[in-house]
Amino acid sequence: MAAGRGRSRRVSLPGVAELLRPAAPGPDGGDQRLASGREKHTQKITVYLSAEELLDLERARLALLRYGAAADRGRIVREAIAVLLADLDARGNDSLLARRIANANRADPASVDQYDTAAGDAARQEHATGTTESAV
Repeated sequence: MAAGRGRSRRVSLPGVAELLRPAAPGPDGGDQRLASGREKHTQKITVYLSAEELLDLERARLALLRYGAAADRGRIVREAIAVLLADLDARGNDSLLARRIANANRADPASVDQYDTAAGDAARQEHATGTTESAV
């Protein structure tokens, strides 16, 4: 492939307003989010798991299979995300996700991602643009 041709590796990210808006209610008018299910997915993230977490995910897949609810690992992850985000939208700071993350951060402050802090704003900008800001 010639230089300048081909797909860009730069990812297009949603704006802040889109990221911070509450999710629209599901079709039943409730606060349920629906996972995308079995369809072609055009967006991708990479998530690293410990061996134990991967084994737990596989055990969950097998348990669902025994309950007559066959699903691959990706579908389980998408469903889990939908459930947790619906709870976050509905309950905010009292949601399971917010409480678990806040408790984990209190237990191990070093586990807070660099992008989750105010200082992370500059790092996020630097990462997005590939430039650094220097004090004059």
